[in-house]
Amino acid sequence: MASTQDAWYISLLGLAEHFRTSNPPDIKSCIQCLQAVFNFKPPQRVEARTHLQLGNILLTHTKNIDLARTHLEQSWCLSQSINGFDDVKFEAASVLADLFEQQGQPTHSKPILRKAIELSQHSVYWHCRLIFQLAQIHATEREYEVASSLLGVGVDYAQISNAAYTRVLFLLSRVMLLLIDKKIQEVLPLLNQAGHLVESWVGSPHQKEYLKVFFLVLQVCHYLMAGQVKSVKPCLKQLQQSIQTIMAPTWPDDDAVCGGASAGGAAAGAGASGGESFVWLSRQQLYVLVYLVTVMHSAQAGYMDKAHKYTEKALAQIDKLTSSDDSNSIASGQSAGRAGRGGAALAWRLRVALVEHAALCRLVAGGKAHALHEIARAAHLLRHPPNAQCAAAHTPQLHCLLGLYAMSMNCMEAAEAQFHTAIHMSQERDLWMFAKLNLAIVYLRGRRDNDLAQIMEQVRPEALPAYAHGLRAASYYVLGLQAFFQARYNEAKRYLRETLKMANAEDLNRLTSCSLVLLGHIFLSINNSRESMNMVTPAMQLASKIPDVHVQLWASAILKDLYRLAGDTERENEAYQMHCNFSQALLKDHFQATQLPQHALVHWTSGAPPALPAPPAAPAPAPPAPGVSHT
Repeated sequence: MASTQDAWYISLLGLAEHFRTSNPPDIKSCIQCLQAVFNFKPPQRVEARTHLQLGNILLTHTKNIDLARTHLEQSWCLSQSINGFDDVKFEAASVLADLFEQQGQPTHSKPILRKAIELSQHSVYWHCRLIFQLAQIHATEREYEVASSLLGVGVDYAQISNAAYTRVLFLLSRVMLLLIDKKIQEVLPLLNQAGHLVESWVGSPHQKEYLKVFFLVLQVCHYLMAGQVKSVKPCLKQLQQSIQTIMAPTWPDDDAVCGGASAGGAAAGAGASGGESFVWLSRQQLYVLVYLVTVMHSAQAGYMDKAHKYTEKALAQIDKLTSSDDSNSIASGQSAGRAGRGGAALAWRLRVALVEHAALCRLVAGGKAHALHEIARAAHLLRHPPNAQCAAAHTPQLHCLLGLYAMSMNCMEAAEAQFHTAIHMSQERDLWMFAKLNLAIVYLRGRRDNDLAQIMEQVRPEALPAYAHGLRAASYYVLGLQAFFQARYNEAKRYLRETLKMANAEDLNRLTSCSLVLLGHIFLSINNSRESMNMVTPAMQLASKIPDVHVQLWASAILKDLYRLAGDTERENEAYQMHCNFSQALLKDHFQATQLPQHALVHWTSGAPPALPAPPAAPAPAPPAPGVSHT
């Protein structure tokens, strides 16, 4: 009887697989074959496996989520009491937990995964995979301490299990979460430990190079978060060399390197049954990520043309990224859907981040109409996010960008509303500080002394985190700008020299050029033409290199006055013509931007980005004080 039953089961499974792989697939017949298995009252193992197969097929090929969940729950319930049935048992738990998370019910996911982790301690692969998955859910819920603690458990477990590669993955994943949580003091010792483990690696050279890329990405991000653009250069160069190594045609694919397939997140794995079957991101995803951090570095350093060039290359690479196909057979019990969704969400996030940087670079270079097109691209992406978490993470940043755009257009009420919206929506302290620094400039330009005094108490350098080198330098600049507006010139010079010292130390070229031109204006105001010229000349040179049209406009106006005072009519006329050229280009661009329907985005402060109405009228431009740029 058993052999006859096995024959029926094998026949039905083979027929189901035939229907699934037909061209086009006949999913209805496939599901019917699998459901027919239950008519033969199969053993508990067969029943549990068939429920898992049906759950995966329904999830991947239909919209019947409730029925899929029912099958997965039955598979998980039946398999828990079966010894030596790990693939079905833990795959059911993993897919079911992922489904609950996708439905916005992570509280249902967590107990399933905790129970599965408890049952899987004998299986290195499943125990590690489930820890990674539970840590990812806690991280998504911003429960960073719990997630970090779980990853710490993973580090210890992998070490005991002699899974050296996975141990480093757990360690680097923990560093990543600490960076996100801004626990910088805890990051450094763990980052150093991971760096030592990678450097002294004696295993597979392919695994070493992969871990090295992960490590260097985190190291570069650590520096960039602090605005340490100069200090990061050696690490960034190493990262660019390493990514070229693993992208070489002779390099094996991810499965060959790690025995698994990537799915994004803290780290993820699939495929093999060993404990080293995990990758953080695929090679193609890493390639785009390295482009992104290169763009971030160029933008912070003030190389806007270079940032734009790398942005276009990175966006072209994202277009080449494809979601994982459902290439696993029914009998394997694997879920391809989760990897596909994870890959799609990551590609979306990378694309949005790149478009945001493109908009910022356009604003700095004086291309408001082009910047508005990029902002509108980001808004379109936010209207179609892969999940709610993605939209929540990027919406405050888009409001900040709109605030900067509104400032450049002299729409100060709209700029104020956008910055307030960003502050209200965001849970990121650095974004709050960035928005408040720019809000302070809005108040300065509006002569709103009471509001300015209140907000400056929150953004003084000593109130900012010690690690935030770039933001602290920007804070000194805003203090200098405030003192200049109030004609406290000696105090302004003291603040601006502090900005220059910090900006020069880390090659923050835009802050350097802004500080130099403001110092030049101050020296002109106190009739020190020589010192003014010493400030404005390098400011103009640096602004031309960036390029920063607003600083060029400002500097050319000062140069015109300096040459007039010196009686140098020829150079005065050259400076005057230069100023007119910059002014006319900005006025033309300003008018073009006001005619675009996307300009109406400056009035969006709640909900999803709107379908764009006809643009309202905008006021005539005034020469702007530069906003504080930040990435």
